[in-house]
Amino acid sequence: MKKIILFCCMALVQLAKAKEHTFYTDLAGLVGRNQQQLVGLAQAFSEEQMNWRPAEGVRSTGEALLHVAASNYFFLMTMGAKIPEDVDVVNMEKITGKANIVDAVEKSFAFLNDQVTIGKEADLDEVIKLQFGDFTRRALLMLILEHSGEHKGQLIAYARSNGVTPPWSE
Repeated sequence: MKKIILFCCMALVQLAKAKEHTFYTDLAGLVGRNQQQLVGLAQAFSEEQMNWRPAEGVRSTGEALLHVAASNYFFLMTMGAKIPEDVDVVNMEKITGKANIVDAVEKSFAFLNDQVTIGKEADLDEVIKLQFGDFTRRALLMLILEHSGEHKGQLIAYARSNGVTPPWSE
């Protein structure tokens, strides 16, 4: 009987500690992982490598990172988020200097994470009309992850081409 009571008490403690998993909490975890990897990768590049591009007419390392940052804001704007006044989404890819680029990427992911943590499950099926199609809020949030993942892959290729090892694979 004592073992049953002990087991029940332990189970109740675990239930009390358990965090409710929702689309938004799961998304926040994935956003955090993408942020950690993209910022870590950005920091692994040298100042000079921020200007490297694999071919004429292709985004440089820094431009690809800033494109991700600008897109984070853009997609959130389409969902009604108020972008911070000091953010110029249109000219973001013109930012120069490694420290400024890393800062812009970090801030865009922090803003994205803030928006994700205030989301409500009931809003996920809301349809948002964009020039390139109609999307639910859920689909747009997944698109943000897919987009940053696509460019993470691009930046891994840039890193490997420049002798830079992604920090998480060292």
